[in-house]
Amino acid sequence: MTASAEPLVRIVRGSLSDEELAALTAVLAARAAVAQQAAAAAPVEPIASWQRLERRPAYYSPVSWQQAA
Repeated sequence: MTASAEPLVRIVRGSLSDEELAALTAVLAARAAVAQQAAAAAPVEPIASWQRLERRPAYYSPVSWQQAA
């Protein structure tokens, strides 16, 4: 982890009590956990790279557009 020059959260006006800072930290940690779970739970559909031989035509012309794929 690298130390950045600018903090992630900055208090612009006023000051936080210990309870308010704890609540803010809990909310930010909960949002980060939910975002991480949502990213991990996204289903990935695999794309089949094979074809059934009986469904392919037996012959393609050497100049056929189907050979380009």
